[in-house]
Amino acid sequence: MQIYMPTNVYFGSNCVVNHRKELAALGNKALLVTGRHSSRVNGSLEDVKNALQKEEKGCVVFDGIEENPSIETVMQARDLGIREGVDFVVGIGGGSPMDAAKAIALMIANPGESEALLYEKRELPSLPVAEVPTTAGTGSEVTPYAILTIHARRTKQSISHKIYPRLALIDSRYLKTASLNTLIDTAVDALAHLIESYLNTNANAYNRMYSEKGLSLFSQMREELMQCRQMDREPGLTLSDTVFDKLMQMAAVAGMAITHTGTSLPHGLSYPVTYEMGVPHGRAVGIFLPGFLNCYEAKEDVQAVLDGMGFASVESFTEYLDELLGKVEISEDLWKQDVEMIMGNQAKLKNYPFPMDEDTLYQFRR
Repeated sequence: MQIYMPTNVYFGSNCVVNHRKELAALGNKALLVTGRHSSRVNGSLEDVKNALQKEEKGCVVFDGIEENPSIETVMQARDLGIREGVDFVVGIGGGSPMDAAKAIALMIANPGESEALLYEKRELPSLPVAEVPTTAGTGSEVTPYAILTIHARRTKQSISHKIYPRLALIDSRYLKTASLNTLIDTAVDALAHLIESYLNTNANAYNRMYSEKGLSLFSQMREELMQCRQMDREPGLTLSDTVFDKLMQMAAVAGMAITHTGTSLPHGLSYPVTYEMGVPHGRAVGIFLPGFLNCYEAKEDVQAVLDGMGFASVESFTEYLDELLGKVEISEDLWKQDVEMIMGNQAKLKNYPFPMDEDTLYQFRR
């Protein structure tokens, strides 16, 4: 058994400015990778720029990262980074900018390579990466994974290179401007990481500690998350600072969990649903969690997960998710395509510790 967690993680209010020396130690000029709006609204982009300015470090902003970032966008940012002579990369935002930052850092460090490099298994250098999460879902701030959209194949896939961030600066204040749907969808993504890591071929007593901690955090705030759903109907309801802190903590430990195990079948099944239907990633993954628990053969492990979340049965968990996420109808054609794709995805199948066939996979659909 092994635990490997090379990212230096700081958590707390104003931690970007408070730990600006650690950020500045990564290089002399940063490429700040973000989306067009949210990092400006929540103040995270300005915090990073101010921190670098205080340490007399330069920066340039690439704010063209879309939801579910594409290879094409990564290459555009790579070109900017090379022109500007940057020597480290900071991802600011949700999973999309943070994942993209890793891929961009790889491509800048290897300027003579084409985009094919992203999916070639070679040992290559990367620029240092720091991450500043502003949503509580992917845990990308502590994982080595970077999932990109491949338009040519109409799906998403993690690049072949493992790029751990050197530094993660986690401040739950940035969650306060997120939409209710974003808070819910990203929380379910983190929950899926915890479940898929615990029920995984690569799970062991050491790395399950991350899942157990995250499931405990979820159990402490699952009613507040449901309250999030009710906020649309009952103006005046608010989440406490404690809940925002727990959301960020859950996302980070969930990222630490999948760092050691990888994700499993619900994540693999979610990608076509996101690409073809535009369903947000966390919601798309959540569709498949009840079926995953129902079909998992080691029932004592399933019960341990349910106990950790505070549910008595898969049925009560399913009712909770149905109310939290709403129903998503998947067409027969897409469902068939999805199942066929997973049956050809050895990376996801090997993380499921029991035999899998198409008939069983069809039972994952609700």
